[in-house]
Amino acid sequence: MASIYDCSVEAELLTGMRFARTAIGRGDLVVIPTDTVYGVAADAFSPAAVQKLLDAKGRTRQSPPPVLVPDIPTLDALAEDVPAEVRALVDAFWPGGLTIIVPARQSLIWDLGETRGTVALRMPSNRIVLELLSETGPLAVSSANITGSPAATSAHDAQRMLGDAVNVYLDGGSGGSVPSTIVDATSLPLPDGKLRIVRAGTISAAAIREIVGVNRCG
Repeated sequence: MASIYDCSVEAELLTGMRFARTAIGRGDLVVIPTDTVYGVAADAFSPAAVQKLLDAKGRTRQSPPPVLVPDIPTLDALAEDVPAEVRALVDAFWPGGLTIIVPARQSLIWDLGETRGTVALRMPSNRIVLELLSETGPLAVSSANITGSPAATSAHDAQRMLGDAVNVYLDGGSGGSVPSTIVDATSLPLPDGKLRIVRAGTISAAAIREIVGVNRCG
């Protein structure tokens, strides 16, 4: 069984992070704590690694994973267009529990699944995953559970479900039970286009409408 590293212990944190970086670099999977639920992560630019992630969860290519980013400038590197409303949301809620679907930059060479030219991006606030992201670059990350099962709120929960499909488990303590809120911003550049809330989560619809305006949020 793959090892769990207790990130509250300095020596285990250092060892776990080293092994996590190595695993990501060779296209394997890592379970990470986030500011919402635990996630299973893969190199976003490795199609084989992303497929491993989908297989581990029992998901199809019709359910592509979101991508976690280390900072706001990476949003511009990965998105073809960033409307003013998206920048306002990022200023308000990143790092944090808001995932934003935008058109992916057409020059990107990656394969996250059937994305229809879009990408779902989020900058988390958890210090462990931010440190990992700063060294690995963007990671494809989905909740660390088998599809149809409750999201993992601990590394041990994730290990019970995913087992040896994951190479390294980073234990950051008890995680949240509420996932990120997902909004689709791909229609905003269109005439009368509106932001659409795809999944309710830790950021409320009221908080989102307060930033973008009621008339810009469907």
